[in-house]
Amino acid sequence: MSFGKGCHLHLIDGSAFIFRAYHALPPLTRKSDGLPIGAVSGFCNMLQRYVEGNAGGDVTHVAVVFDKGSHTFRNEMYDQYKANRDEMPEDLRPQIPLTRAATEAFNIACKEIEGFEADDIIATLACRAREAGGRVTILSSDKDLMQLVGDGVEMLDPMKNRRIDREGVLEKFGVEPDRVVDVQALAGDSVDNVPGAPGIGIKTAALLINEFGSLEALLDRAEEITQPKRRQTLIEHRAQIELSKRLVQLDCGMDLPFTLDDLEVREPEPDTLLGFLAEMEFRTLSKRIADALGAEPPVVMDTDPRGTEVEGPAEVPFTPEAYECVRDMDALQLWVERITERGYVAVDTETTGLNEMQADLVGICLAVEPGAACYIPVGHKAGGADDLFGSYALIEGQLALDDVLALLKPVLEDAAILKIGQNMKYDAKILARYGITVAPIDDTMLMSYAMNAGLHGHGMDALAERYLGHTPIPIKELIGSGKAQITFDRVDIDTATRYAAEDADITLRLWQRFKPQLHQTRVTTVYETLERPLVPVLAAMEMAGILVDRQVLSRMSGAFAQKMAQLEDEIHGLAGEKFNVGSPAQVGEILFERMGLEGGKRGKTGKYSTPADVLEDLATMHDLPARILDWRQVSKLKSTYTDALQDHIDPDTGRVHTSYLQTGASTGRLASTDPNLQNIPIRSEEGRRIREAFVAPEGKVLLALDYSQIELRILAHVAGIDALKEAFRDGQDIHAMTASEMFDVPMDQMTPDIRRRAKAINFGVIYGISGFGLARNLRIPRSEAQGFIDRYFERFPGIRGYMDETIGFAKEHGFVQTLFGRKIHTPEINAKGPGAGFAKRAAINAPIQGTAADVIRRAMVRMPAAIAGLPATMLLQVHDELLFEVDEEAADKVIAVAREVMEGAAEPAVRLDVPLIVDAGRGANWAQAH
Repeated sequence: MSFGKGCHLHLIDGSAFIFRAYHALPPLTRKSDGLPIGAVSGFCNMLQRYVEGNAGGDVTHVAVVFDKGSHTFRNEMYDQYKANRDEMPEDLRPQIPLTRAATEAFNIACKEIEGFEADDIIATLACRAREAGGRVTILSSDKDLMQLVGDGVEMLDPMKNRRIDREGVLEKFGVEPDRVVDVQALAGDSVDNVPGAPGIGIKTAALLINEFGSLEALLDRAEEITQPKRRQTLIEHRAQIELSKRLVQLDCGMDLPFTLDDLEVREPEPDTLLGFLAEMEFRTLSKRIADALGAEPPVVMDTDPRGTEVEGPAEVPFTPEAYECVRDMDALQLWVERITERGYVAVDTETTGLNEMQADLVGICLAVEPGAACYIPVGHKAGGADDLFGSYALIEGQLALDDVLALLKPVLEDAAILKIGQNMKYDAKILARYGITVAPIDDTMLMSYAMNAGLHGHGMDALAERYLGHTPIPIKELIGSGKAQITFDRVDIDTATRYAAEDADITLRLWQRFKPQLHQTRVTTVYETLERPLVPVLAAMEMAGILVDRQVLSRMSGAFAQKMAQLEDEIHGLAGEKFNVGSPAQVGEILFERMGLEGGKRGKTGKYSTPADVLEDLATMHDLPARILDWRQVSKLKSTYTDALQDHIDPDTGRVHTSYLQTGASTGRLASTDPNLQNIPIRSEEGRRIREAFVAPEGKVLLALDYSQIELRILAHVAGIDALKEAFRDGQDIHAMTASEMFDVPMDQMTPDIRRRAKAINFGVIYGISGFGLARNLRIPRSEAQGFIDRYFERFPGIRGYMDETIGFAKEHGFVQTLFGRKIHTPEINAKGPGAGFAKRAAINAPIQGTAADVIRRAMVRMPAAIAGLPATMLLQVHDELLFEVDEEAADKVIAVAREVMEGAAEPAVRLDVPLIVDAGRGANWAQAH
C-alpha cells in the first residue's frame, strides 16, 4: 500500500535495543564455536515481543534504524563530538552485523546510512510520514528524539511501556517539543560531549527559553539578563552555544535511498527466520517462534549464560485474565488438593506495607504450574483510605482470613511439600505472625544470587525480564506513587488478582529454570549450605529485634547538637569568618577561594564540590578540612542514628527490628536495612557511644562474640604468608608484629602510633588500598603512605603473588571464588579507564571478604541448634560479630557454646592454616559488651 492518510509508521531505535540487550543479559556464547551472541539473543527476544505485541494492530509500516559507523557530519563540525564515549566492548563488536541479519530474518526493514546517525534517519522518515498525513510512533527513550514529538508523532519507551507525547516532553524539558533543541543547546549533553553554556542546566535553560521565546532571541537580547554571571556566560560563549544547537538539531531533510512505501509491514518467512535462529543456536526462542508461526521447530541446542546445555521451563504465554480469584472454600480446597498432588507450590503474600512486623495480610497467591495461578483475597477494604465509613469495612466476596489460614496451614507446614518464594523470608515472617511456620522452602532470589552474584540484581521484575522475557505488571499501576499512593488493601480485587497471581506464576517459572542450573553452574553447595538454611535464622533474629532505650538516644541527640555547635565555633575560628558548615558550596568557597587550597573542582552548577575524599586529602595538610570532616561525622550520627533510630522503635515491642538482605553484596556479606545497623561507626568515640542505646532487658545481658582479625587470618592462609601464619598460631599481636617487621622496631619498643600505622596498612592491603587511600586514613602525605605500602609488599611477597594470581583467574574465568565455592562475578575486570583499578581491587578483596562472610554464615546456620536448650536469643549480625540476649546466669555457658560454634565454623569443608579466634564480651548494653 502507498503511504498516506490512515497509515501508521513505527520507527525502532535499533542501537537502543542492542545496548539494552547487551547490558541486560549475562555473557552468552554459541556452543559450537564460542561466538558471543548474548546481545543477539536479547535483541531477537525484543523483536519477537514487538511482533507479538503489534500483531493485528494498526501498524502499516515499520523499520529498525541503526547507526552505521561512529564518524558523522557532526564530527566535521566539532571534532570532540562524542569523543568521551567508551570503546565498544570487544564481545559486542562481532554481534553488531548479526543484529542487522536478525532484523532482516524477521522480515522487518533494516536501515542505516554512512555518515548519518540513526536519529537523523528517524527524523527524516518521521517528518515525511507526518507530511503525508500518517501517524508515527518512535520506539525509543532517547531524549534527542523528543524534538520530533507532536502533530501525529509520539514516542514509546518500549522498556517501560510508557508513551511520551507533547505533555511528556513538556514535563521532561519544561518546553514544547519544538524548543527542545534550544534547551539542549544551552544545557549541553555530557553523554554526547556537546559543550552548551557552562553552568546552565536543563531547568535554567527552560526558564530562559520560555522567557525569551527562542535561543536566537535569548542570545540577541542577552544584555537584558539581570544575573551578571549568566549574562556574561551567554555573551562570551555565544559561538559555542550556536554550535551546540547545530550538533543537537536533527536533520529532517536527508536524501534517502528508499521510500516510505519500502517500509510496509511484512509477515516473517518461517524458513528464513527459523533458519537464522537455528544458526544462532537459540533453542527456546526457536520453539516459541515456530509455535507462533505454526511451523516445525528446528533441532538446535540451547545454552545458558555459561555455555552449559539447559532445559528451560515449558513456554506457556502469560495470560493474566486466566488467573483465578478464589472466593469460596470449595475452590480453595481444590487448590489444596492440586498442591498436595504436585508436591510443591509457589507462594506469595500481598500486604498493606513493607514492614513485616506491622503489615496486615491482604491476600495470598499460589501457583502450581506455569500459567496456573490464583489469588485469595482476604483483606481488601471498601472505600478510600480517607472514607470515614468505608475505611475499615471489608469488601464482600472475600473468604474469612481465619478459614483460609486454617485450610492452608497444614500445606504450608507440610514437610513433604516444597514452598517456593521470591524473597521467601518476607512471606515467612508475615505468615509467622499468623501462627504458620512455612517450611521447607526454596527461594528464587537466592538461587539467582548463588549463580549470578556480581552480574545483575536479583529482584523479581529484573529476573522475569532477563530470564523469562516478560515484563511484570508494575506495582505503581495499582497503588500509585508519592502522596497519592494507596495501600494494597484499597486495590480493586480483580485488578489485584492479575497483578498478585502473576507474581506467583513468575516465581514458579523462575524456579523451574534455576533449579537445574544450580548443579550445572556448580553452586548447589553454596545455595544449600550458605543461602537457603540462613533464611529461617535471619527471620527469627529480625522478629526478635533488639531493645533500644529512647531516652538514651534523645540525650545523645542533644549532646551531638552541642558537639556540632562547639565544632562550628572551632571551624569559624580557623576560617576567620562565619559560614554555613552544612553547605558544601560555602565550604568549597572558604577552602578554595578564601584560603586558596588546591584540588577544588566545580560541578556543572559552577559550585565547588567537597565530598569526603577531597576533604580527606586536604586534611593531611590542613586542620580546617579535618574539623569539617569531624562536624559532618557528628551531624550524620545525629540525623542517621540518634534521631532516626527513635522512629524505628516498634510501638508494640519497644524494639528495633532491622531487615537483613542476603543478596545485598556480591561477596556474601549481609546488608541491613530499616534501619541499617551494619554501618554504625565504631572508630570514633561518638560512634561507639550509639551502641549504649541498645540495651538488655532487666535480668538479661547482651553478649557480643566477634571474630578477631578474620580477614587477615584468611589472607595469611590463601596467600601462604608464613610469617603471618606463625604469628597467628603463636597468638602474637599481629599489628605490632607487622609494625616490627616493616619499621624495624623491636616489639618491646613498640609505640601506639607505629602500631596504628601498621594496623591501617594490614587492613588497607586487604581492600587493595592505594597510596591515596592510606594517606587519607593516616592523614599523612601520599609519598610517605606509598612508601609504607611498597615496604609491606617487600616484607610479605606472598601477598603480591596472591593478588596477581587472583586477577589472572578473574580475567580468564570472569569470576573469583571463596574457599567455600561462592562465585563472585567480575564483569568489569577487563575494562579500561578509571573503573579498571576498582574492578581489580574488588576482585582481590572478594575471595577474602567472601570467605569471612561464608564462615559467619556457617556459624549462624549452626547456632540455633547449639543454643536451643539455653535461655539465649541471637539478635544481630554485624559483619564479623554476633550479638545475643541471654539470661545473666547463663552468660558463661552461652559464650562457651557460641564460641565453639564460631571457631569451628569453617570445618569440615575448609581447614585453615591459622586458628579462628573469637573475642567475647558482655554488658547491660551493646557498647559494654563489645
